[in-house]
Amino acid sequence: MPSPSTLTQSTLRGPAPVADGRLQRLLTGLAHKHGVPAAQLVVHDGDRRAAAVAGEVTADAKFPVGSITKAFTAALAMLLVDDGDLDPDDPLGEHLDGLGPQVGRPAIGQVLSHTGGLPAALGAAADGAGSARRYLRACHDAGLVQPPGQGFSYSNVGYVLVGYVVEAITGMSWWEAMETLLLDELGIDAAFVVEPGARRRTGAHVSGHAVHAATGRARPVAQTLTPAEAAAGALALSASDLAVFGGMFRGADGPLPADLVELMRRPVPGAEPFGLADTWGLGLAGYRGPDAHWSGHDGTADGTSCHLRIDAAHGRVVALTTNGSTGSALWTDLVAALRLEGIPVGDYELPRDVDRAARPAADLTGHYTNGDLEYEVDVRADGDAVLVVDGEVYPELALLRDGSFSVREPATGRRIIGGRFLTDPATGTVSAMQAGGRVARRRRRAS
Repeated sequence: MPSPSTLTQSTLRGPAPVADGRLQRLLTGLAHKHGVPAAQLVVHDGDRRAAAVAGEVTADAKFPVGSITKAFTAALAMLLVDDGDLDPDDPLGEHLDGLGPQVGRPAIGQVLSHTGGLPAALGAAADGAGSARRYLRACHDAGLVQPPGQGFSYSNVGYVLVGYVVEAITGMSWWEAMETLLLDELGIDAAFVVEPGARRRTGAHVSGHAVHAATGRARPVAQTLTPAEAAAGALALSASDLAVFGGMFRGADGPLPADLVELMRRPVPGAEPFGLADTWGLGLAGYRGPDAHWSGHDGTADGTSCHLRIDAAHGRVVALTTNGSTGSALWTDLVAALRLEGIPVGDYELPRDVDRAARPAADLTGHYTNGDLEYEVDVRADGDAVLVVDGEVYPELALLRDGSFSVREPATGRRIIGGRFLTDPATGTVSAMQAGGRVARRRRRAS
């Protein structure tokens, strides 16, 4: 594994929020512990700033930030709201032709808060979609997971469609609009993991790595995002870039007016993102912290894990980029360590009593689907149960008291929260499951 670089604590205005040198030692130690080849960390606390870098990267290196791109796409849509060209209550179908009767129904605001009922992904139907036209054609026959406004279900499809709404209104590609209207205004140099026509700039971003849990060896992996899905995950950013974007939501100057900044942060009623966050607004997740409500977003690309948290009330921002598949575990340890150092970062906490669970009833056996994504629960005659997610087996499924369930993670052997079962209020029977924030409806058995 590459040796860590030295501290890069740039342009501090006052004392660092963490004791001198400790932020660097903290990041270096956690990167080594989790086998992460490289990472960047920026911490703002009021008008004080500290930064650290681990591994053979510079402080301005760009990391594929995955779904954090969605927060930027949401901000881009809010710029159009500010201009009067878009309204959060506009249905998708008002701006995009050919979506079909179901996919065109959700309002822009519902899509941004993942309450539009759209599927998580289109799967095989969009695999060959190299253009907006082909992607929109694949949406024509797609159905909804649940009625718009009924509840939260995380959807890449929705943000892809918002990106196409931006293109329809501005006459620019999503890449051009993102760079010209938002990134340039924030002083962020644009970098993308994929560009129109599948062009990829050599050296535009660092490589992600698959880290072997047992040996700690890191293997470089390529980014597989398609150009058609760019608005949901194509940005490559540094931790400093993320901190600049986060500054817009903690009172720093930015292209968005204060009322729309607040609208993006404000929790949407009925949006319960179990497994991802505590609340969700129009593009930003919400996390309960020890002394404040934090906003932000997490992002996972191929072999990267990146995290952004914003405490608007106290002017705090924490931004982390990593280029290892174990970066999410590094983040969990980092949150605990920063809290001990006086930075009470907000983060989502799943139920803790994962080992105090009961065997599930046999009637939970069945298939649960979200678009082309399929989950299978198999409760066997001996009482053992497994969860199968697109062919990958998660053994030892067990129920907790609140309706959530735990499973054994295949890669690490750890027991984790896999999701929760949802019941139909009218019948009291299990009608769906929510895993990774995505609602999968129970498929009815053939008569």
